Amino acid sequence: MKLLLTAVFLFFVLLIGLLPFFVLYLFSDFSRIILYHIAGYRKTVIRQNLIKTFPNLNQDELNKIIGSTYKNLTDILVEGIKSFTMSRKQIRKRHQILNPEILDPYFEQGKSIIAVTGHYANWEWGSLSAGLQTKYKVVAFYKPLSNKWIDKFLRWSRSRFGTSLASIYETSKTFEKYQATKTIFVMAADQSPAKAEKAFWVNFLGRDTAFLHGPEKHAHSNDYPMFYVDIQRIKRGFYQLKLSCLVENPLILNEGEITEKFAKRLETSIKNDPGNWLWSHRRWKLSR
Repeated sequence: MKLLLTAVFLFFVLLIGLLPFFVLYLFSDFSRIILYHIAGYRKTVIRQNLIKTFPNLNQDELNKIIGSTYKNLTDILVEGIKSFTMSRKQIRKRHQILNPEILDPYFEQGKSIIAVTGHYANWEWGSLSAGLQTKYKVVAFYKPLSNKWIDKFLRWSRSRFGTSLASIYETSKTFEKYQATKTIFVMAADQSPAKAEKAFWVNFLGRDTAFLHGPEKHAHSNDYPMFYVDIQRIKRGFYQLKLSCLVENPLILNEGEITEKFAKRLETSIKNDPGNWLWSHRRWKLSR
């Protein structure tokens, strides 16, 4: 059964990979109609998240953001599959880091860094673009897939341009493994933690919110600076990334301060264009 699923997956990867981008987005539009208007995929979750975050929205404003959310979701899905066949030139052109030189002083000092972002706009291509546009070795954390064949293919695909994927279940081991290598550790850190007691709690989008403790924990334990990656969609299929230093010296900050800085910066990105965030995620399922 798993071999059959793998074969079907590889067929769709090849099929979508051969499509030009304008046809790709026609497929995305069709998928959005299915998810939004027919299946109603997590429509209640999306609507409730938005209403509680932006209680002053009128119905037209709310519906506009909901529509943008589904468009963003299906675009990310097809772009994620397209990434398996994209060239170096396409990645550099479509996922451009505006200021990679901001990392040069740290590289010259032999200092590794942690780069944090959220599930905002197209974060998927970041595992490819970082290896092409910075001097660092790039390690991106991800959740391994249950299908070992597809998971192996995913690892191979992301390594084409120098990035190594590391399991989120082996985070500490991974930091130890690359301790002697100048590395960017890429972490999408806005997921809801598995356990409330291990979380840092922050006021995020006006609500008491649990955040993963991992990025702050490893910044502290390794004394690594932390950078925020702001991803903005310039137009369909084109993104610009801007790096900014969140924390220069993590050891001088109190517990929870690093997480709070990240949350505030992500909040600014989301408010800039709410439709680019994954409102379908059950972000506030935990309580203290």
